[in-house]
Amino acid sequence: MRFSLLSSYTYSPSELLASLPSSRSQFTLAKTFTFDGIGLFTGAPVKMKVSPAGCGHGIVFKRIDLKGSPEIPALVEYVDDTPRCTILRDGDAQVQTVEHILSALRAFNIDNALIEIDGPEIPAADGSALLFVNEISKNGVKPLTEAIQIRSLARPVYWTKGDMQLVAIPCEEYKISYTLSYPGHPLLDAQFYSATITPELFEKEIAPCRTFSLYEEITPLLEMGLIKGGSLDNGVVVKDDSVMNPGGMRFSNEMVRHKVLDLIGDLSLVGFPFNAHVFAIRSGHFANAQFARELRQYFDQLECE
Repeated sequence: MRFSLLSSYTYSPSELLASLPSSRSQFTLAKTFTFDGIGLFTGAPVKMKVSPAGCGHGIVFKRIDLKGSPEIPALVEYVDDTPRCTILRDGDAQVQTVEHILSALRAFNIDNALIEIDGPEIPAADGSALLFVNEISKNGVKPLTEAIQIRSLARPVYWTKGDMQLVAIPCEEYKISYTLSYPGHPLLDAQFYSATITPELFEKEIAPCRTFSLYEEITPLLEMGLIKGGSLDNGVVVKDDSVMNPGGMRFSNEMVRHKVLDLIGDLSLVGFPFNAHVFAIRSGHFANAQFARELRQYFDQLECE
């Protein structure tokens, strides 16, 4: 079931005034950085270069290993599939597992960057966004000459299906509250995390949090060869009331924090910064992408009023 506030609601003058966008300088990277690794799902070795880009460029992936080096904008209309990750596609070109690097770029307010990659999937690193954040922090962020609007909500926007629920309400900052729930599970029965997203908080409290899976879910996928690059080096595996990773968890609620990490990356596909307090319950990449579409439609409609 899906709720839309777009087709039947008429905005009052006060609501429209409250939703008028503010602005800030556009940002890009101060320097280019590179790294390599293997994809979590494909197991394919890949090299990636992340470079500064000019005003209005946006975040764009470029498959330099394919004929013509096709480019794929990091926008929700290019979401092709969400099988335990987010895949972007334009024609025959695709790039997989984009959510972690997009999350890092969004958290640091980077609006413009070119991500050149010679394979089909972003390197898994350790299953978190820490590698990307370390490179951004080390190389710096650069303001550009033109401004970008920061959109705001006039009223709540909802998306829900089954036990997955997402709602964004008006807020003067970008805040996320996430409830993770695996009813009856000894470790994941309920985890909650809520924070205003700033570069400093993201770097310390969200970026280190790794992707995770239940042992009983991941084992059949590994046996079928659907997660060719997966290991305890790039993800947390939960079995019964503990994790199998030798080092344990980085936070007592690392799993819900990683869900927030994913959500930030997926919602960056709206294509521009916005302020809102986003509440999420049991959402994953499919729900996140659907909600990003809902938000994009909402803002487009609001702009036309």
